[in-house]
This record gives sequence, structure tokens and C-alpha cells, in this order.
Amino acid sequence: MLGNFLIGLREGLEASLVVSILIAFLVRTDRRSALPKVWIGVAVAVAISVGVTFALALTQQALTFTAQETFGGSLSIIAVGFVTWMIFWMRRTARSISGELRGRLEDAIRMGSAAVVLMAALAVGREGLETALFFFTAAQAAGQTTEPLVGFLLGIAVAVLLAYFIYRGAVKINMGRFFSVTGVLLVFVAAGILAYGVHDLQEASVLPGLNALAFDVSAAVPPDSWYGVLLKGVFNFSPQTTSVQAAVWVVYVAVVLGLFLRPQRAVRPAASVAAAS
Repeated sequence: MLGNFLIGLREGLEASLVVSILIAFLVRTDRRSALPKVWIGVAVAVAISVGVTFALALTQQALTFTAQETFGGSLSIIAVGFVTWMIFWMRRTARSISGELRGRLEDAIRMGSAAVVLMAALAVGREGLETALFFFTAAQAAGQTTEPLVGFLLGIAVAVLLAYFIYRGAVKINMGRFFSVTGVLLVFVAAGILAYGVHDLQEASVLPGLNALAFDVSAAVPPDSWYGVLLKGVFNFSPQTTSVQAAVWVVYVAVVLGLFLRPQRAVRPAASVAAAS
């Protein structure tokens, strides 16, 4: 539940902030007539994201066990790729995203109603599709319970509420710090999903080493204990971890976390560069 709550909170807040930026721009420029088009675009994006989630679930159910493991493992790796890109993209563009969205919406308004709907759908849909894929793989890793869905929906609800308060000016959040902290946490969540996907591919005999364990701490961390469930739910930790899983987890965290925590290089204004030369 906690891992999926984090996914819902992080992804939901990104999508909600996109919507609030679009709405605030239309309200402040006295273009309220375009608001219904934005909401239609948002509804289309949400519907497509939900549809993708159900399509993935139905597709997996129709497959054989080996095909299910291959399908699930491949999706896990793809989802980790998407969320890794998203973490770095938000880190790089958090300061400029508002201006970019306003510029795109301005262009869409000049092109007509259909363009506004499409622009809103694409702006929110990208976040929605990433969320759908990441949530699906995280829920599969957590097991066949309702807790992943409950945690995810709670995260979405909190994200929407926060975005509303931010829009109204009732709450101020250091968004740079928020995305930095949640980005670090998501690196570990993604590493767990990546290791889970590798294990699926090992069970499908796509990757070797299923019986070569790096460690087995089942006695110290029973899977049914509260701390075992907590580690499994948040980080997809498995008491019995293969050597390939452990290696993939360590390499991913070391590389991605190292790059993510690396200080960003300040961009020098063009005028300053010219003066210096």
C-alpha cells in the first residue's frame, strides 16, 4: 500500500499541477470559455489511462504461466524505464514547465477547440500512461490483494487535494524539494520493481540463475511478518533474492541515484557568456 501510495501521490500531483496550471492561465487571461475543452481533454486522458490498465490486466489473464511471467517481467522493465525518465525529466524541467504549458495552450487556443482538447489530453495523458503502467507492475509485484489499489487511490486523492490548495494559495510547497525527496524514494521503488521483473523473466526461463540465490533471509525476515510485508510493499524486497536480482538492484540504485543526486549545472545566460568572451 505504501509503495503504491507514493506512486499515486507523485504521479497524481504532477498531473494535477499540469491541470491547475492550464486552468489558472485561462482564468487569469479571462478565457473561461475554453475551460470545458480542457476538462474534456483531461477526461479523455483519464479514460485512456484506466483503459490501458484494464487492457494490461485482461491481456495477462489470457496468457499461459510462462507467457504471463514473460509479459509481466517485460512490462516491469519498461515501466522502470518510463519512471526513470520521468524522474529526471521533472528534475530538469520543474522550473520551466509552467511557461511551456502556457505557451502550448496559447497556441492551441489560436488553432481552435479541438486543439485545446488534444493539448490538454496529451499534457495529462503522458503522466496518466506512465502512472497506469507503473501502477500495474507495482500492483502485480505486491500480489493479488486490494491494498495496492487502495494505496494508489489514496495517493491520487491526496495529490488532487494538495494541487487544489496550491491553486487556491492555501498551501505552499517547495516543489523542487518535494520532487527531489519523492524522486529518491521512487528510485528505490523502481529498483524493487526492476528486480521483481528480472525474477519473472527468470521464472519464464528467459534469464538464467533462478536457483542461484544471493541470500536467503527468510528466517530473519519472514514474508508474513509485518516488517516483511512492509519491505515487500514499499521496496519489493524478497527474502529469497537471486544473484541476478541483487546485481540488477545494486547497479540500478548506484547509477540512477548517483546521477539523480548529482548537482545540476547552472545555465549561464547568453548575455553573460557573450560578455565573458
